[in-house]
Amino acid sequence: MDKTLESKFAALKSKKLKIDLTRGKPGSDQLDLSNDLLSMTVPAESQSGVDVRNYGDPLGIPEARMLGSELLSAPVDNTLVGEQSSLLLIYQLILANHLFGLEMPWREQKNLKFICPVPGFDRHFRLLDDFGIEMLPIPLSGSGIDIDKFKELLGGHDNIKGIICVPRHSNPTGDIYSDENMSEIMETGKAYSSEFLFILDHAYLLHDFAPTIDQMPSWELAKQCDVLDQTAIFCSFSKVTFGGGGLSFAAAGTKLFNLLVRQRASMIVCSDKVNQMRHLGFLQNKADVLNHMSKHADLVKPKFEVAFKALDSLNSEIGSYKKPTGGYFISYNTKKPIAKRVIALCEEAGVLITPAGSTYPHFHDPDDSNIRLAPTFLGLEDLKEAMEVFTTSLQLAFEE
Repeated sequence: MDKTLESKFAALKSKKLKIDLTRGKPGSDQLDLSNDLLSMTVPAESQSGVDVRNYGDPLGIPEARMLGSELLSAPVDNTLVGEQSSLLLIYQLILANHLFGLEMPWREQKNLKFICPVPGFDRHFRLLDDFGIEMLPIPLSGSGIDIDKFKELLGGHDNIKGIICVPRHSNPTGDIYSDENMSEIMETGKAYSSEFLFILDHAYLLHDFAPTIDQMPSWELAKQCDVLDQTAIFCSFSKVTFGGGGLSFAAAGTKLFNLLVRQRASMIVCSDKVNQMRHLGFLQNKADVLNHMSKHADLVKPKFEVAFKALDSLNSEIGSYKKPTGGYFISYNTKKPIAKRVIALCEEAGVLITPAGSTYPHFHDPDDSNIRLAPTFLGLEDLKEAMEVFTTSLQLAFEE
């Protein structure tokens, strides 16, 4: 064992750090960008004549639906405004299928399955697990999912109900799905079943911090592939304005849209029109949103560059990663099965990292190699220290 590494690790431990890298949260400097929301005066009536203080308008006030329609490139009539996060709307859509379904309620069927790209979003896995849906992992290719594996899974399983994925700045790898990949997913899924769902969680649709390839809007792709009635698209302002205090948006083909509306009608008495008006006063249209997000990018990019510099200093024999151009995460893959050990060493030195296996269903990373880093929440100095702990722990675990 390299004595220099051991001495360095001991010195890092002696600092008694308390640094949290577990979740992809905005830094306080990012949240400050939206502070005007905290003191904004909200008129009692919207421009369209809606009394925002009262019941009614469960799909959102017309102006907010128009903004969501603009962001998702979908018709206003197929767009609704929800609360806090895209995850909540996705949960409501899965629940609606469980209770009612398009043809038959899922609760009356057995051995339901969903295809989940890996490494992937832990909250998607938890959501599906709540409904007892088996998750079929599928590897990412760098520009989407492995289409050959997709076809293999569809050919080998009955009752696969759909795929849930993050097509832009995928969590945690940063993958951007190409138009070709998305089209193949839709065409292949449609051939498998007319009920196969494409649940597209565009949580990072607006979160570029470096030049990123253009994508055809998901709505347009679904229209071209004739799968609108099987497609639901989501995004939110969770990391645009305030966590838990933003808006979310959903667009879906008419059948799925009506199913989601039916479910929400049982759960909410009306939408939060006051918060919608507050946000419309702050971000009136897509151009405003993009301008606001450019300010986020200016704050986020330097933090990623600190992380990139630290990871680039490592020997390529230890592991590898791909530099994302947006989103909130870096996905690092070790070349030995040491992810659990690396994270344990980091914790020993006072740096908390998302538990190993979190990016796989049921926390089962078959190679014990994937580690998700979330650099945005920390200040630059704390981040530098955290990355020093991480790279030192990686090298120690690799030598062990």
